[in-house]
Amino acid sequence: MASVKYYLRVLSGMRYKKFAEVLQRAHDKSGKSKLWLTADMVHCARKFGAGYFDYVTFGFWDLNDEQRSTYVTRMISKDLVMFLNDMSFEHYFNDKEEFNTTFADFIRRDWINFRKASKEEVKAFAEKHQTLFSKPAHGSCGKGCSKVSLADFADFDSFYAELQKNDAWLLEQVLEQHPQNAAVYPNAMNCMRMITLIDNEGVPHVIFVTQKYGLNGRVVDNYGFGCRVDLETGCIRSPGVSGDGSLGIVYDEHPMTHVKLVGRQVPCFQEACELVKKAAMVFPKMRYVGWDVGITPDGPAIIEGNNYCAHDFWQLPAQTPEKTGMLPVFMKYVPDFKR
Repeated sequence: MASVKYYLRVLSGMRYKKFAEVLQRAHDKSGKSKLWLTADMVHCARKFGAGYFDYVTFGFWDLNDEQRSTYVTRMISKDLVMFLNDMSFEHYFNDKEEFNTTFADFIRRDWINFRKASKEEVKAFAEKHQTLFSKPAHGSCGKGCSKVSLADFADFDSFYAELQKNDAWLLEQVLEQHPQNAAVYPNAMNCMRMITLIDNEGVPHVIFVTQKYGLNGRVVDNYGFGCRVDLETGCIRSPGVSGDGSLGIVYDEHPMTHVKLVGRQVPCFQEACELVKKAAMVFPKMRYVGWDVGITPDGPAIIEGNNYCAHDFWQLPAQTPEKTGMLPVFMKYVPDFKR
């Protein structure tokens, strides 16, 4: 019943326009009537806790109920987070300064708080690193982040004024990217999103990895695309799919560099797996975390951790030809989870 109420709520008011857009997208992709799709969406909301974005993102019109039941939908994802994670620890992940302080041994980069540091301290930091990554204290999806170089300004005062104008909070050393990843997209640190799950015996596991790549000159890999990585070999096993999975844009190669994706080896993969499993045990009551991990020439570095991990990118049709979602993996390690 909760899923039905949720579905009816998001259909109301300002959300109706978005629903109409998504319904049109489902109609264009499936060829099915809007009436049939609407009825099926309501059925999936009621039975599987699937929002209308879930429905079109996962191509539910092409799946039977047995297949649909294997997918982690929006409502199931929320239930998993609440079941697996102790929310009294979430501030360590939501506040970037707290995260950098707590996970100092894993991030492998210098940083300062722009709001707390003196102008002289900021100057010394900028002169040491020359190019800085500016972040807001909170937020997600790369919003408010920018890369700023001292050399692009006439003097430090102009540089400092730009940071003030951008409402900078944290200033971080810009990590050098591993050349194998830079060859695909050089403008951003192309991170892996690595999902860790701590089982009922307290053992951490990496259950899914996607290699993300940036697009269109952006300095963050958000709004780019992601490729599924084989957990045994560390090789890319699927084409890339756009960050908004409901669009269904598929990339066999990077459109900027034309580097082929499937079969490409991710550098330092096993080392990155060990790093995130170790990080997962800092707060063992946060059992389900999505880590963004960049690869430098010297090895992996954690960029951030996500308490609420997006559930869509790891179950996309182009990456799951077997038409099976991720819920069975959760049930393998956490059999006591109930929807």
